[in-house]
Amino acid sequence: MSSTIDIEAIENQIEIEIKTYDYDTLEYPIEVIVSKYENSLDDECDEDSLENVIYIPDYQREFVWSQDRRSKFIESIILGVPIPYFFFADVNGKMEIVDGSQRIRTMAEYIRGDLKLSGLKKLTALNKSVFSDLPKHRRRRILNKGLRAIYLSEKTNGIARFDLFERLNTGSDELKPAEIRKGAMAGPFYDFLNECSEDPIFKKICPITNSIGMRSEGTERILRFFAYSHSLKKYKGTVSPFLDAYMKNMNEKFDCTMKLEMRAKFNRMTHFVSVYFPSGFRKTMTAKSTPRVRFEAISIGVSNALDNNESLKIHSIDWLDSQEFKTVTRSDAANNKKNLERRINFVRDKLLGSN
Repeated sequence: MSSTIDIEAIENQIEIEIKTYDYDTLEYPIEVIVSKYENSLDDECDEDSLENVIYIPDYQREFVWSQDRRSKFIESIILGVPIPYFFFADVNGKMEIVDGSQRIRTMAEYIRGDLKLSGLKKLTALNKSVFSDLPKHRRRRILNKGLRAIYLSEKTNGIARFDLFERLNTGSDELKPAEIRKGAMAGPFYDFLNECSEDPIFKKICPITNSIGMRSEGTERILRFFAYSHSLKKYKGTVSPFLDAYMKNMNEKFDCTMKLEMRAKFNRMTHFVSVYFPSGFRKTMTAKSTPRVRFEAISIGVSNALDNNESLKIHSIDWLDSQEFKTVTRSDAANNKKNLERRINFVRDKLLGSN
């Protein structure tokens, strides 16, 4: 054994960290899980109600499973395939879904009769069928099937919940880094980013295709805008750790004053782009999506130029069609720090030089 290993330090760390999680193991019939989830959707479900609900928090990703994947999950339930544990957390006495929202929404949709099964490879006779098509005894067995869950108690703090969400989802084929941040870094700063992403001007000048938009791409771009604008010196060339650290720091210190200042900075930038860039961040007027590197170059370059000259007015953006701009906004090695600085500074200098 290497003499550099401090066994006592290892044991001490384990003893400290192992106390982070406090949880119970629960088992509920599918009927109960779906009922508790449906209760959370009821418009009459009062925040002060004692009714026990299972709910999906705002930070959770949208319903993105395909119909065939939802169908296959229902097929797994009918066949008795072991279902992974759900993870819930006690938040003000209610059960917040930490992991398993796709499965719960699929079960609810199926039992409501809104999911028609398709693409099944084993139970092919069920293709094109809905829940009510099954005989009563089969429906009862589905509703009575018990599913297990890990229930984190109120003693498990937010940091531990973040760690759990990240461990469950890092490396998943389904989740992108932006979505992991969305779930793990929920807080006042993320709410602010999401608010900015819904701004009408931003949505008009920075269109994002639906398939990407469903994966928090708008919020991710605004996060990058602020992170690179405020902390570019700290950026080492690896995006996810940099953005995670920035977001965690902002969630801890974000307040009303910062919100007003940052919203003003964002609005100033989007207003300028909407006035002087006919295509917004897009390559052409008819483009239905916006390349990320192009957005970063223009948004931060514009913001930095306005920091130098608040009353900036420009007469030409012909440089957008130049080979030099195309070179600095090419996608290969786009996250390299020198390349990032180069494209931001290119836009800033062109704007300041043309006024």
